[in-house]
Amino acid sequence: MSIKINLENISIAVIGLGYVGLPLAAKFGELYNVLGFDVNSNRIDELRNGVDSTLELSSDELNAATGLRFSSNPNELIDCNLYIVTVPTPITNMNEPDLSSLLAASKMVGTYLNEGDIVIYESTVYPGATEEDCAPVLEKMSGLLLNEGFFLGYSPERINPGDKTHRLTDIQKVTAGSSPEAANFIDTLYGSIISAGTYSASSIKVAEAAKVIENTQRDVNIALINELSLIFNKLNISTEEVLDAASTKWNFLPFKPGLVGGHCIGVDPYYLTHKAQSVGYEPEIILRGRSLNNSMSFHVVDRLIKKMEEINIPHKGSTVLIMGLTFKENCPDIRNTKVVDMVNHFESSGAKVDIYDPWVDPDIALAEYDLQVIQKPKKNYYDAVIVAVGHSIFLEKGIDFINSLTKPESLIFDLKYLFPANQTNMRL
Repeated sequence: MSIKINLENISIAVIGLGYVGLPLAAKFGELYNVLGFDVNSNRIDELRNGVDSTLELSSDELNAATGLRFSSNPNELIDCNLYIVTVPTPITNMNEPDLSSLLAASKMVGTYLNEGDIVIYESTVYPGATEEDCAPVLEKMSGLLLNEGFFLGYSPERINPGDKTHRLTDIQKVTAGSSPEAANFIDTLYGSIISAGTYSASSIKVAEAAKVIENTQRDVNIALINELSLIFNKLNISTEEVLDAASTKWNFLPFKPGLVGGHCIGVDPYYLTHKAQSVGYEPEIILRGRSLNNSMSFHVVDRLIKKMEEINIPHKGSTVLIMGLTFKENCPDIRNTKVVDMVNHFESSGAKVDIYDPWVDPDIALAEYDLQVIQKPKKNYYDAVIVAVGHSIFLEKGIDFINSLTKPESLIFDLKYLFPANQTNMRL
């Protein structure tokens, strides 16, 4: 069977309107008829009013998508012929892939799938998941067979939340299809909106693997630098100075130590290790890197407590301000943030912790982590301040603002190298 869809009669549904789905739906909506679907009716209401709470798109960008409409009613999917699934693929508490949202979306799409339709997945998965996990659900719900009744595609998302330089259209897009015809059509479709161009992978599994190793590579490299920072701390050597010196060589990779959270670097490696273990291979380097990066929050707290004791600041009953709760700078995303581990570790040691982050909605922080985010830090109150996230607003407020919050005898631990070394007490 051949594909019946062309760019003139295409009707696209984007399933999931988060950091990935919304920019995609809006860009396609500038050229095509697009239904932006999300099960969160509150999200749909705000988007209909031209408001994006993720701050990825402005009202003007939403208004430019004249072909885009929004709905939380799955019955509206019946008029679509190409479905793009962009739902979250997190991990469980046991660090196992959680495909529940992906499979639920597949079940829903399968209900409305017609002969000749195409389903494209953008969610991060392990190699094989699209064809081995999702396709059977689509077949069961639709009564159609892959490459006979419908076609599959995979085009891994490369969205970087908060990044206003590397945006959807500026990043080359990897595409793949379940048949040569599907691959060509999908590549052409994405090529119509991606100014940076596309790369057509030879198979869906290759595209899935390419996505999952992008962040795995970064995770392992950061783990190496984190381990080096632990070593250099014991040797009383400045990690920053070592990295500056090493960076004078043209091929030295510019990674820095720090916390590794979020929905990508802190999650994607577990998808690859899960698949590796399922075929009998134990991925030692990847898992060791994950373990080390997950431990950095506790290392930061333990190191600060030790330093407080050295200068006679009792850590029990001490007051600590953590600046930043999001998993990265200049965005409101708090998914899988490792700052939470720091807060819990501090409080278990007897410290009193305030969290200050102008980017975070306090109601979301309370709902997600049962954490209070203060609107304004107290003056001359804190025994220690940790600059945990490199928000531009913190840099704009300056070191004098931070000093105004601390007691005369206090510590400032700058995890992000936001300020010159001579203006803070501690760095990784």
